[in-house]
Amino acid sequence: MSIKRVTLIAALLAAICPAHSQEAAKPPGFTVEPIIVFEDQSPADFLDLVGKSTKARWRLLFRPQPPTPPTDRARAALILGSLIGESFLIWQASDSQQFRNNNQDIVTYCRMLGVGEKLMPRLMAQGKMSEASQWKELRQEIHDSHEELLRLLRALKDDDLTLLIDTGLWLRMLEIASTVITDTPGADVRGLCVGSPSTLQDMRDRFARITAKQREEALLKNIHKTLEEISATWKDAATIPPTQAAVAKTNESLKALMQSVMEK
Repeated sequence: MSIKRVTLIAALLAAICPAHSQEAAKPPGFTVEPIIVFEDQSPADFLDLVGKSTKARWRLLFRPQPPTPPTDRARAALILGSLIGESFLIWQASDSQQFRNNNQDIVTYCRMLGVGEKLMPRLMAQGKMSEASQWKELRQEIHDSHEELLRLLRALKDDDLTLLIDTGLWLRMLEIASTVITDTPGADVRGLCVGSPSTLQDMRDRFARITAKQREEALLKNIHKTLEEISATWKDAATIPPTQAAVAKTNESLKALMQSVMEK
């Protein structure tokens, strides 16, 4: 794993919002601690940070059953990415049954994209790890199986699908985070709504690498539009404290977008 560039945001993201006025807004028993933001942030790192900075109730954020895999491979890749994101969410909740259910959905979508047989043994092993409560080992395994999936698709010359999978994964991450932050009082954690300072730009850069023809599809146009709107909402977050309205607007946009991805 590469060494991450780490920025300590003193006094609870002081560059984004002044924490001194937020102490009173914390519920009783809520400990205020410095927040560490990773510039190069994995999904697991990101949800760790959200969990440490809020009182996230992870099980309330589980997604409904995904649709039957569509024939549209681009949409299937986006949904598959969101399911991988779901694995990281379920890991936070340490819910073995939900993890196995989600992994079965991942197998189904991997089969649709032509890599199911190669990944199924690994995914089934993950289910057994969750059943045995081997959560520490499972965290790295989820990351490694995601990387293997991307390698398999690149070997098939399906670079667009790898980009779409990661887009779906991070859209789900931001949907989860923005939902938690919407329910968290105080401005000191609002910046986590969109991840690290580079998260949104990384998503935009990744999307720009998708072939122009693929980006002309209606669903992808909607993703591009939503990413640009969210980026505009948060463009001054480093110097102007983000408002709760910005968090709510971002959450509504992400929920609507993810619904459009899941719709049959």
